[in-house]
Amino acid sequence: MEPAHYRELRKILMHSLDERGELTDEEIGSMIDDLVLGFSHENYLTVSERNTLSRELFSSVRKLDILQELIDDKNVTEIMVNGPDRIYVEKNGQIRLWERTFSSREKLEDVVQQIVGNCNRVVNERKPIVDARLSNGARVNAVISPIALDGPILTIRHFPDTPITMEKLIAIGSISEEASHFLQKLVEAGYSIIISGGTSAGKTTFLNALSNYIPKDERIITIEDNAELQIQGIDNLVRLEAKSANMEGNENITIRDLIKSSLRMRPDRVIVGEVRGGEAVDMLQAFNTGHDGSLCTIHANSAADSLSRLETMVLMAFSLPLPAIRRQIASGVDILVHLGRLRDRSRRVLEIAEIDGYENENILLHPLYEWDGGRKSLVKKGELKHTGKLERTGVVI
Repeated sequence: MEPAHYRELRKILMHSLDERGELTDEEIGSMIDDLVLGFSHENYLTVSERNTLSRELFSSVRKLDILQELIDDKNVTEIMVNGPDRIYVEKNGQIRLWERTFSSREKLEDVVQQIVGNCNRVVNERKPIVDARLSNGARVNAVISPIALDGPILTIRHFPDTPITMEKLIAIGSISEEASHFLQKLVEAGYSIIISGGTSAGKTTFLNALSNYIPKDERIITIEDNAELQIQGIDNLVRLEAKSANMEGNENITIRDLIKSSLRMRPDRVIVGEVRGGEAVDMLQAFNTGHDGSLCTIHANSAADSLSRLETMVLMAFSLPLPAIRRQIASGVDILVHLGRLRDRSRRVLEIAEIDGYENENILLHPLYEWDGGRKSLVKKGELKHTGKLERTGVVI
């Protein structure tokens, strides 16, 4: 099937859909069959070619074209589209070049616009970068011309339909049973925890697993750029998601706006999916204003580096003296958990550290667990020093 013929038929189909308004999948399928049959009268097509063309047209308006096969594959965790003819797939921890490609740049552009339109967002030459999500919760980032030189770039990260539990993480060796039990008691007692790591280190997955230890009678507010968290078993749960300004005149609602608003909603804990900018100062406000046990994730290369990243992000919002920022961090944050990916692509907890106060204008870190590459295990390095929250809540390690 020639790409030009496909584009011609799709253009006719889209015009018909615009005229007729909302239709069911069955009605669209019937419309496509009639369109393809009429086309085949003037252009000889085999039965197989007609079926393929009908399927591609339907996928282009109701699904995600050739990517739908990958979206439906539960073992695929990441799809990386580098233009129409180079698609990489992460499956079972391994990244490989996929054998299928888009037949044209226009097809890929159609998919990008479909994803973005379903999220009520806009991507065009004036705004060539957009974050969105699919109906199944998968996170999407799209970059188009003039930023992307070789065709639209699409990155889709798929999260499991069933959240991965801490028991599963123990089974695959991401964390030891001892360290898991230790973190469970800290969460129950209300220790504020920051989870750090690089891209695709498993921060969101670990945050989901850790949140299962939150007492079920608490009021929890989650705040995210794109809703990815899968908090289970909490009835009094409020989920908030940031929104970008769009063509309909809706205003930009930022993570900062949501954190400020959440503090007026009487939360016991605030969970921020990822802190990446000036909202760090608002997150620290939550940590320091009686919302014990709040959680968030942050991009960083180590537990110590996550503190430097926090300092930098606070400075993005306010020009505060560095000692004042460090005192706020030392006062509000209790525990740092750092995740990473090893050379074999496995995801592991590499560090668990306690913030041990503020001295000589520096935040003190006390290592509790560290990954031992030789022993290939998480090794205990020290005992928890600050046990006040355990004692106040009666939680026993």
